[in-house]
Amino acid sequence: MAFAEKLLFVPPPIEVGGRRVKRYHVTHDPAGIAPEVEKAAYALLPEILPEPDSTPAASFVVLHRGGDTGAYLNVYSWVWDNVIHFAGAAAGQPVLGCPDTDPTHFVRTDLRWIGCVWELPPIQHERNAWVRHILTPDTPDLDAYALDSLPAGTTGDSA
Repeated sequence: MAFAEKLLFVPPPIEVGGRRVKRYHVTHDPAGIAPEVEKAAYALLPEILPEPDSTPAASFVVLHRGGDTGAYLNVYSWVWDNVIHFAGAAAGQPVLGCPDTDPTHFVRTDLRWIGCVWELPPIQHERNAWVRHILTPDTPDLDAYALDSLPAGTTGDSA
């Protein structure tokens, strides 16, 4: 099977547990991620976001709907000023410890994986946005950071 980029959707940021959470959705489906999968994934966020520290409270997530029964939630949170904390969850993928093939039944994963090729493009953009809006200015601008997202398109558009 030949490699193909997937679609990248960029819903508006949300606030969870006092954190600004930027969102990226990856899928092959032009209709986007099904609302029930999105709802189930984001319901898990309060459990997997790290405790706040003195870093501006911001995270970004990549919610990926695979071409089979799998759905994946990668949660990247800024901590310790300039470090990304990672937490992950999966649904519908028994090989990753999911109890069934239901793409709305998310469970935490303890894998050390940070993302597949379709999930990685937002990381570089988020690094640069963090430097631009939080680390470089005399006064960090969390609002500007929250609004600075990778444009929607495909996962390969940012390359």
